[in-house]
Amino acid sequence: MSRTSVTLVAHGLDFSYGKSQVLHNIDLKIRSGERLGIVGESGSGKTTLAKILVGVLKTDQVTVNGKPWSEWPRRSDARRSVQLIQQDPFASLTPHISAQSTVAEAAHITGQAPRREADQRAMELLNAVGIGSHLATRRPGALSGGQCQRVSIARALAAGPSILFADEPTSSLDLSVQAQIINMLLTLTNGRGLGLVLISHDLAVIRHLTERVIVMQRGRIVEEGATSEVMASPQHGYTDAL
Repeated sequence: MSRTSVTLVAHGLDFSYGKSQVLHNIDLKIRSGERLGIVGESGSGKTTLAKILVGVLKTDQVTVNGKPWSEWPRRSDARRSVQLIQQDPFASLTPHISAQSTVAEAAHITGQAPRREADQRAMELLNAVGIGSHLATRRPGALSGGQCQRVSIARALAAGPSILFADEPTSSLDLSVQAQIINMLLTLTNGRGLGLVLISHDLAVIRHLTERVIVMQRGRIVEEGATSEVMASPQHGYTDAL
């Protein structure tokens, strides 16, 4: 499966919802293959930043391989190469479509598998995330939260991404399931050579999964650096308080 090398760049990024400014002068570069953590309290702007970086929210202040998202066609390699795993696994899946059909459709529409091979590809990916054939025909309502999140991860992988964005991927799950999902993400991204951008308020998860971290407070980046260094010796009072 071919992958497209991706470089995402935000330069002087500002963003507002109506009259409320959420992001202030964000400068950030993300490359394929690296593992970046975006950390901050609720309301710090980290989820908004992630949605802009993956092209869900529209702005021309983010470029992908030198071009803003608006210049990339919907089914371009650049768009399939950056995939988002959302926080709520139930809300991110279509209720009336089975796990296998969900993943097969993603593989097909992104050009990663012809229709006749999409079901087989879907099963390969579902097995990789721990969803066996006995669960593959079930719809989201018949799956647990952890199982739905595994399906969401398989669907993201079906597009053949270079970078996975994971927005608080375990926050809605039981504690017993959270570690399983985190360890699975680490195994999958390492094994497939994928970049990972993890959005979280959980410093333990950030420390475990990422190599570089940015710390956000009230829509601004207040600290950035190697995860091990920032965690061991924070230079900003907000990071230390976290």
